[in-house]
Amino acid sequence: MKKIISMRKMSVYQRGVIKKINAEGELGMRIREMGLVPGTPIVIQGKAPLKDPVALKVKDFTLTLRNNEADHILVEVDEEDI
Repeated sequence: MKKIISMRKMSVYQRGVIKKINAEGELGMRIREMGLVPGTPIVIQGKAPLKDPVALKVKDFTLTLRNNEADHILVEVDEEDI
C-alpha cells in the first residue's frame, strides 16, 4: 500500500516517487531546477548525524537538501517501508 509523506520523514535507503512540491517562489523554482519534479524516483542515501542535511540519489547524481527544503517535497512510498 502506498502512502504520501514529507521527504524529511523518509528513512535511509528508502525509495519513493516525488508527488508534489509545496514550495513557491524562489525556493520552489530552485527545487525544480535541481530535477526534483513530480514523477521523479528518489532514494535517500544518508543523513548527517543531526539529521540535517539529507543526501538523496536522483537519476545518476547525489544531492543534499536541508530539512526545511525537504519539508516542501511530498513523496509516495510503500507503507511497509515506513
